[in-house]
Amino acid sequence: MDEGSPQKGERLPRRDGRRFRAAAWAPGSAPRLPRAALPLPACSSPSPSLGSGGTPPPHRVEPTLPPADTLSPTMRRWTIRLLILLGIVAVGLALRATVFAPKPIEVTVTEVSRGRVEQTVTNSRAGTVKARRRAQISPETGGRVVSIPFREGEAFKKGDVLLRLDPSVPDARTTLSRRELQTAEQQRQQSCLSAERAARERDRLQKLAAQGIISTDAYDQAQSAAASAAAACRAARAGVEQARASVDLSARQGGQMIIRAPFDGIVADLSAEVGEYTTPSPPGLPIPPVVDVLDPRSIYISAPMDEVDSARIHAGQPARITIDAYPGRHFAGRVRRVAPYVLDREEQNRTVEIEVDLADPGSVKLLPGTSADVEILLQEKDSVPRIPTSALIEGEKVMVDDHGVLAERRVQAGLKNWDWTEIVSGVAPGDLLVTSLDRPEVKAGARVKATKAGGQGKTL
Repeated sequence: MDEGSPQKGERLPRRDGRRFRAAAWAPGSAPRLPRAALPLPACSSPSPSLGSGGTPPPHRVEPTLPPADTLSPTMRRWTIRLLILLGIVAVGLALRATVFAPKPIEVTVTEVSRGRVEQTVTNSRAGTVKARRRAQISPETGGRVVSIPFREGEAFKKGDVLLRLDPSVPDARTTLSRRELQTAEQQRQQSCLSAERAARERDRLQKLAAQGIISTDAYDQAQSAAASAAAACRAARAGVEQARASVDLSARQGGQMIIRAPFDGIVADLSAEVGEYTTPSPPGLPIPPVVDVLDPRSIYISAPMDEVDSARIHAGQPARITIDAYPGRHFAGRVRRVAPYVLDREEQNRTVEIEVDLADPGSVKLLPGTSADVEILLQEKDSVPRIPTSALIEGEKVMVDDHGVLAERRVQAGLKNWDWTEIVSGVAPGDLLVTSLDRPEVKAGARVKATKAGGQGKTL
């Protein structure tokens, strides 16, 4: 160490009115001096304010920052660490905004458009396709089945034989009745001939009695015999009529062995076969019918409507019918009848039964018993802003795709049905509304990848 260099802890002379201690330094390096003890930069000319010897007064000293190479190693290390930390934060933010950015949610959207909106009421439970002309027929008397001319699904005309029973016993009765009729006619002829003879005898004796040839008693006997013969003739004639009625009865009983079609239609069901024995239904104990027939041209839909809608439904209103057997199709109809009472069956809602006829029954083949739904058209508007009813959230709100970010908006709805809802205010034609609302992540503020219904997806 050079002679005259300050030692560690040695007091240095005062400079600028202050005294300081020497700090430790490495051999050959300059000591770190306090800011106030640093030398002033050289000036080209002495300042007028300097005192003697060129030293400024203590209160006029303005210290300067040390050069960069005079920073301590500790400060340099902390500066480098701070710069590295700031760089890491910047890289993290950049990665979060690019590589690690959340993936947009895929949603289905549709545009607000203009079109037709109808206000409708729908049946509260599934309706049923029925046939207005349908007959479930059983024979009026027992017998063995000998013929079934038409099978299930086959068409027939009114008056055609649908089923025939064994007619041997009724035919025998008819033959017997005819023979009895012949006997009665012969008896009538005999009795009436006897009555005519007795009448002539009475007339002859009347003349003799008037001449006094015979006694009055003989004439009275002849008169009584004539009256008795006339009564016998009348009884014989009544017997003939009775025999004829017996023949008619036997013929009608024979006709009960045949079941004929009451109208044009088709055979819906058969519950008997050739050779089987059928019996008539006892009073108060119904049995399954032998033949079930219906007219497919008399099809209609019976549907239960909620009692709260009964005041708005009346005969003649247009209706729209949907059949489960024909998905995606609608059939026009019209209300034919509204029941005059409300059904209040136990454990069921109170409903009013209505009947709806198809506008064109020949346009579709419907099987009785098929389920169907009915919409009654109460009011309609054309060319109004509308949205799919599925896009409407509870509280009359919708989710709008605003340039790739979802936003919730409140709307004012007008007419509505199961498919469309009229929008009075809140959104305008052309706005994109989310229809796939069945996921919890579909909410306001979420980034989305929108796919138009029936179109290609595009991130907005």
